[in-house]
Amino acid sequence: MNPERGAQMAVRVVRTALEAGVSEAGGRGLERLHALAMAVRDARLDDDHDPAYLHPGRSALILLQDVGESDPDVLGAALVVDSGTPELAPDLRDVDDPTVRALAGAVPASGAEDLAERLVVGDERLRRVALAERLDHLRHAHLWSDLEARRAAHAEAASVYAPVADRTHPVLARRYWWWCRMFGARHLR
Repeated sequence: MNPERGAQMAVRVVRTALEAGVSEAGGRGLERLHALAMAVRDARLDDDHDPAYLHPGRSALILLQDVGESDPDVLGAALVVDSGTPELAPDLRDVDDPTVRALAGAVPASGAEDLAERLVVGDERLRRVALAERLDHLRHAHLWSDLEARRAAHAEAASVYAPVADRTHPVLARRYWWWCRMFGARHLR
């Protein structure tokens, strides 16, 4: 295990956030939240090349680079939520900021019975967090050995996440629909 990869990701997330207009105080908050998320991964994962290892930082980077997000609460929530592997998410009671804690706690888990409804009625900030965070999981679905899990993820993305992305942000929508087409053609056989 090489925790240096997590530290490098933290530097990249904070640097990108500052370049996007997040304040120094906001950058320090993101650094703390990233450390909180990585502590769980360092304790539970055996391989720093596991796709789940850098997930918190990649979720924030999707928001920063694709959406142009500069709201530190949205970025912070993306760092601490994990809809695909909730056992790797930090305990939200350890998140000091009540806004980040509430936003992260409102993100529905993939597979939730009322997923579409919760995303549609959620505010746009919640949708951006949920979409970016789930997109990062989906980007690694080709590594999943379980074909039925891949099919379920594809069906959920096409029927729920991509249509919600259409209502939320054009770049996220484009990325979801591209992923649905590509993944369906390459990884569902």
